[in-house]
Amino acid sequence: MIGAVIGDIVGSRFEWNNIKTKDFKLLTEDCFFTDDTVMTLAVAKSLLDCDGDYEFLSEVTVANMKDIRQPYPNCGYGGSFYQWMYSDDSQPYNSYGNGAAMRVSAVGLVATTIDQVKELSKKVTKVTHNHVEGLKGAEATAIAVYFAKEKKSKQFIKDYLMKHYYPMGKSLDEIRVDYQFNETCQETVPQALQAFFESTSFEDAIRNAISIGGDSDTVAAITGGVAAMYYGIPAEIIDQALPYLDNRLLYILQQFNSKYPTPII
Repeated sequence: MIGAVIGDIVGSRFEWNNIKTKDFKLLTEDCFFTDDTVMTLAVAKSLLDCDGDYEFLSEVTVANMKDIRQPYPNCGYGGSFYQWMYSDDSQPYNSYGNGAAMRVSAVGLVATTIDQVKELSKKVTKVTHNHVEGLKGAEATAIAVYFAKEKKSKQFIKDYLMKHYYPMGKSLDEIRVDYQFNETCQETVPQALQAFFESTSFEDAIRNAISIGGDSDTVAAITGGVAAMYYGIPAEIIDQALPYLDNRLLYILQQFNSKYPTPII
């Protein structure tokens, strides 16, 4: 889950200023956390609050999303999600936006079986993104995180995802040529996962994700959530990234990580 937060922070300065190279400084004074981090932590807090009893996880998730939003009204929410957050109406709006996938990495850490991954992913996703593609994008991401946590091989993870979710036939070099900003799950999740599959380390995975362009913070958040559990995160990157969070967000992250730790190398 920390990997998703770091991916978001690294990608933040490239969302509207894409680069098509892996050669860049990882963290600079221009980086910041976005809605990806805020909502990832809202989901993480919801899983913690339920404490193993997930009957009302959807309701808790709605409450936490709408509560955690308050100090961060301008951190990059999509238009429909912004309206949902600031409305008294909490009904889902049939979205297939990539917000479903960027916020779900904590599910892969909490779940203990593949069936539970699917159950929890659906519960935290359907509250807004109840379109089939939104549900699919979140589930594929959560499953990739879960398999990485379980130390499955990249080939195993890719084969499973290709069989059940996305074809993923293009290499990063092929994607990079004409990939543009896209906020849908179906045009973000496969690309983000490919950035992980072609990586050699956590940092390399994040650089892969940024290098293709597109919705850079979200692509890197999805990639980072998987890569963190597969490789572990270098301690120096964590030390450099966490100061970008305020005390409120940092507290949630630390509480979650104390119970569901991300490997540190």
